[in-house]
Amino acid sequence: MPVVPATREAEAGGSLELTPRHSSLGNRARLSKKKKKLNLSRGIYVFPTMILPLTSLGQVRLRQRKDAFDDRTPLTVHDMVMGAATRYTNYIALGSKHNNTWRLLTYIEYYEQCRQAAKAFLKVPRHGLRLTHPASPCLLHSASRGLSVGMLSTNTPKACQIIAENSDMDVFVVDNDSQLQKVIRWVDRDPVGFPGASLQWQRFLDLAQEISDDRLDKVIDSQKPNQCCTLVFSMAAMGPPKAVMLSHDNITWTTAATVQSLSYKCPPQGQEIVVSYLPLSYIGSQIFDIWVSISVAGALYFAQPDALKGSLIDTLREVRPTTFYGVPGIWDRMSDSLKARHLGSTLLRRKIDKWAMGLGLKTNTKESHLPLSFSLAKTLTFDQTRKFFGLEHCQQFFNMGVGLPRTTLDFFLSLNIPIFEFYGLTECTGIHSVSSHKAFRLMRWVLVNKEDKDGVGDICIWGRNIFMGYLNNKEGTKDKIDSLGWMHTGDLGFLDDNNFLYIMGNVHDIITLSSGEKINPSPIEEWVRTLIPIVHYAVLVGQYEPYLCALLTLKCQVNEETGEPQDALTNEAVAFCRQLKSHSTRLSDIINNQDPIVTKFISEAINTINREATSESTKIVKWVILDTDFSISAGELGATMKLKRGVVAKMYQPEIEKFYKDD
Repeated sequence: MPVVPATREAEAGGSLELTPRHSSLGNRARLSKKKKKLNLSRGIYVFPTMILPLTSLGQVRLRQRKDAFDDRTPLTVHDMVMGAATRYTNYIALGSKHNNTWRLLTYIEYYEQCRQAAKAFLKVPRHGLRLTHPASPCLLHSASRGLSVGMLSTNTPKACQIIAENSDMDVFVVDNDSQLQKVIRWVDRDPVGFPGASLQWQRFLDLAQEISDDRLDKVIDSQKPNQCCTLVFSMAAMGPPKAVMLSHDNITWTTAATVQSLSYKCPPQGQEIVVSYLPLSYIGSQIFDIWVSISVAGALYFAQPDALKGSLIDTLREVRPTTFYGVPGIWDRMSDSLKARHLGSTLLRRKIDKWAMGLGLKTNTKESHLPLSFSLAKTLTFDQTRKFFGLEHCQQFFNMGVGLPRTTLDFFLSLNIPIFEFYGLTECTGIHSVSSHKAFRLMRWVLVNKEDKDGVGDICIWGRNIFMGYLNNKEGTKDKIDSLGWMHTGDLGFLDDNNFLYIMGNVHDIITLSSGEKINPSPIEEWVRTLIPIVHYAVLVGQYEPYLCALLTLKCQVNEETGEPQDALTNEAVAFCRQLKSHSTRLSDIINNQDPIVTKFISEAINTINREATSESTKIVKWVILDTDFSISAGELGATMKLKRGVVAKMYQPEIEKFYKDD
């Protein structure tokens, strides 16, 4: 049963009466100033003095229900961490590499260092203190007291300033001098408060000696599960980033629900091993890398800073994780590596792999029962593939961020690597639905509203993972959480007959043509990538124009040092050109219609898509191949390799204008 946000009347002393009344969204609630206590209707547990949603750093009413997992006892993050340290004292908690040597921390050592950092934070003066530290684990320690606010290493000084000012940030923890300089550029100009000062991490920890355990324990005891634990800045489609307030309960309950739903090992039966390489300022990465690992007493190993530039595979081979979380860009690189390896192998090896992959896909898609030859395919191909990436011990493979195309999922499935996908946003603590070996739907409160003729509509969700509200942003909070307590995700999708959720795009991606017709570009773009294997990204454009056009990038090799795309095509793309009888090996061989063979193939594929189009408005009228692939360093992709449509539209405005110049 949904719960409405409390208004100013409740803050002034009124209470909520939950009155069952049927509607399309469930039961409604109404405000009653006459009641002096909360009417607990249908087993909803609430804290009577707390409200939902919130736009300041206060307390919220938890969304508890007296059924299944929703009624789990609320915990603070400290409760969860201390529980792990108590039960799994001497198990490995963290690993970080220094001078080619792994430094390991047990759970009790991890907990004690968190307490030491927390004491140091109690000692520091506010306004202008900057801390530098040598390793990622210190980021975890710095979240042990107060509110943590994440920043990306790719943030500009201006972006850092906006985030810091919006969150009233007092202390900055940075991992190198280049990041420190971003802060210094504007903090030292601030005439208010404590004069700027910097400390190395170890010197900062020494401050803890002046704070007693009793003082720290009082701070810990004052924490409540329904209080804000962390601020995560959500990058809005338009306008400045929004400060998402997540409570202790958001984090601990979402973590527990994830662990219950998936197949994690826990000591003494076994220990999960995870490699952390994605930015921890993203709540999805934080939930799985930090909090799930702590909850199951897993060992978390930090990859090198250049992981996304090529060193990740080396870390995987060394650590050999039991669970692996990937993003689309990583899966693409892994598939490219495998295809290049396949092309460079002997004819016999290629024939064996082709047979094994055909058998793997057929078996894993349940088109046939497990054949006797499957064990042979496993020995000859599947096991060798996992070992190539250091994933021979891996039992779970997950994709985070945007969804993977069917072709990528099928490719890995043919190698007996089933990739399961998460769906979630920052505002729902990173996760709301998940596919798994159990075909599980993690949080089941999902509603598809305003469906079109195909059953696709706005995805709305509800649960204890829903955020507290946007800090200092009442209008944004009101737009996100409706009067019945449902959070409007901004995503488009549908529920099938078994209530599995399918994501079809985002309302902010919708293209409105000059005719007024609204087009969801995502399904069309995926179709382009499927029919044209050489295409890496396809971006439809045409906002307020008479027809759709497409920007295409081709699959190019990446400089492992800088992460920048090169002119040379990937081995997979070159092999595809050879199939077409084209001799192109570089992007510059193809752009500007220099390769008529490739140009003809793309044109025919676009024509095929247009013949299947549902209307004239959904046809691609013009297209162009860009002179570079997209990358994080250039700005078209986010840190998790999610496409930034707004950035693409600005960067390639001349190409877009050229589409419509003659109209």
